Amino acid sequence: MKTLLYIYLLVISGTISAQIKDTLPNFNDEYILVKEGDSLMIRLNEVTILPKHKFKEKKDILYYYWLRKKVFKAYPYAILAAKRVDSVNSRLARIESKSKKRKYIKRIQEYLEEELTAPLKKLTRTEGRILLKLIHRQTGKTAFDNVKELRSGWKAFWYNTTANMFKLSLKSEYKPETENEDYLIEDILQRAYIEEKLEYQEPKLDKDYLTIVSKSRGYIDVSEYKKMFAKMQKKKGKK
Repeated sequence: MKTLLYIYLLVISGTISAQIKDTLPNFNDEYILVKEGDSLMIRLNEVTILPKHKFKEKKDILYYYWLRKKVFKAYPYAILAAKRVDSVNSRLARIESKSKKRKYIKRIQEYLEEELTAPLKKLTRTEGRILLKLIHRQTGKTAFDNVKELRSGWKAFWYNTTANMFKLSLKSEYKPETENEDYLIEDILQRAYIEEKLEYQEPKLDKDYLTIVSKSRGYIDVSEYKKMFAKMQKKKGKK
């Protein structure tokens, strides 16, 4: 039926093209859609414009893009964590039996250990710190609070693969309005969303992120990373 319809359309279009010859329009009043005195309204898609970056030194750009790479690597895991937490909570709400809840959480834990442990081990300490902050951003709760709520099954997984791996605090909070590193992370995220380089997921942590980024007027402070690299170079020199 689809083939017949396709052939029919081809025949009809061919017949029309044979009967009516295309000609260039003569631009008289008949073709002028907007005349003098008329108003023309065009609806455009909304575009978010953020302040242009302002760096103290040219080489600061390198540190910013170094951090950007770290955020891009950690962000997908935070997205996955948020989806898993929502999924688990939704499922647990429908399970009445405590024993069945424990079994379900154990299955999820085993799945996450199998799927995520190897990739997470490849993250650096900086990437691990960013991940914990983004988990707070995306789930609305710190990793510690998420573990606390699902303590029986998730305790082992999150403590073993996250805290012990990175030697970081599961209580890490995301404060882009006051913490410089968190602001830089948010700046990277907002620009990545605009450029469609990262998948957007509605954050559960309720903050006016665009305003936070815009208020800075594009000033980028990467001094903490410059100090960190300077210390690393000194250690290498001593060796």
